[in-house]
Amino acid sequence: MEAVPARARVYIACVAMAALLCLLPLPGVRTPWWAAALLAALYAGCERVARSRFVGISHPAGTFYPVLLAGAFLLPAPAAALVVVPGALLSQVAQRPVALRRVWRAAQLVLGVWAAAEVHRLLGGRDAVAAGDVPYALGPAGAAVLAFCLVLALLDGGILAVAERVPVRRAWRGLVARSLAPIAVHGLAGLMMAVLWRSPYGPVSALLVLLPMCVSWWAFAQYHRERAAHQATIRALVQAVDIKDGYTRGHSERVGQASMMIARELGMADERVEVLRFAGILHDVGKLGVPTRLLRKDGPLTPEERRVIELHPEYGHEMVRGIGFLGEARAAVLHHHERLDGSGYPYGLVGRQIPESARVVAVADAFDAMTSTRSYSRARPVSVALAELERCAGSQFDPVMVAALVEAVGRTGWHPAVTAEDEETRPSRVPPPGTRLAGRPGAHR
Repeated sequence: MEAVPARARVYIACVAMAALLCLLPLPGVRTPWWAAALLAALYAGCERVARSRFVGISHPAGTFYPVLLAGAFLLPAPAAALVVVPGALLSQVAQRPVALRRVWRAAQLVLGVWAAAEVHRLLGGRDAVAAGDVPYALGPAGAAVLAFCLVLALLDGGILAVAERVPVRRAWRGLVARSLAPIAVHGLAGLMMAVLWRSPYGPVSALLVLLPMCVSWWAFAQYHRERAAHQATIRALVQAVDIKDGYTRGHSERVGQASMMIARELGMADERVEVLRFAGILHDVGKLGVPTRLLRKDGPLTPEERRVIELHPEYGHEMVRGIGFLGEARAAVLHHHERLDGSGYPYGLVGRQIPESARVVAVADAFDAMTSTRSYSRARPVSVALAELERCAGSQFDPVMVAALVEAVGRTGWHPAVTAEDEETRPSRVPPPGTRLAGRPGAHR
């Protein structure tokens, strides 16, 4: 993301200033600086490993929280916050602008660790850690972890609201619930590190706590690496469809985007939003089983040819049903041409018999078909396409999904790409019988 909105830059600058204020008392803080330096070096090293070829991908957790939380349990708040800075500012960043993203991450973590350390101190947690009183130490440590999680969630929701104009209530929805359990596990490991650090065995024994964490962390990263391989397979399938049916090149990606917009507007969890994006991307993968001559035929299709093309949802379902992580996306591939009134295909399902994922993709598919230029149809204005969807809501489309798309597009806009080459360079085609995009959006090939 090269162009960061000015309002987002201002927001990040304010967060960075707040982080600097947390670090200002450092010159007057009495603390074992060797311990702060060791923890900072350990955290920086873990950050480098997280993005190394050993792991294979950037770890989805984004950072190694046990070291940071151990610092919050062992050090005064400003010194604990300082532990974050070297690793965050030197970490690898995949997206641009690199410097701004590093500053944002550092400032966010500085505030989170500072808040955790202050809560831990106020509740007497440092004395419990020094005494090795683990049962008593659990309460202050739990409160510190909650403070850490709340600060990160608050700042993450803020950047979503400011940078992407996500409604405030939706920006923060579910952030704490999704992150609290993983961070709590990291907090427990951090507490064990802190207790062992203060024990007669010293810092070396504390480092042993990281070994099982590193193993589970690496295994989790490998799961995401495998998932990335599945996504690469999905991209290859979509590219094959685009090559075979060149008139709709890019259509699948845009349907995935529209499906994701609908899912987010409905307040679905991030995991489900991602599944529905896959559903939109893969909805036409069954066209790989349709003869190319039919997909590229100039002129009207015969009833027999149309019946062959209408088999593509079943072909697509057969192709993807073995990909476990797709979940309900497979049902969307099979049923995205069903209609609420039962006149769709392949099974003529009615109303709520149609899976919710298929009802989402059906609206996204029809919307992109109407707003994209095809060889037999000029792109319609977005407002006209939305009005057509609303006209057909209740008979062809789920009104809830239509309303969600209208709301999302009204807030963020929609800029579809041209999916066919200029008519002067391509042979003309006439719309096949049954296309009827003017009266029945979604009844396209």
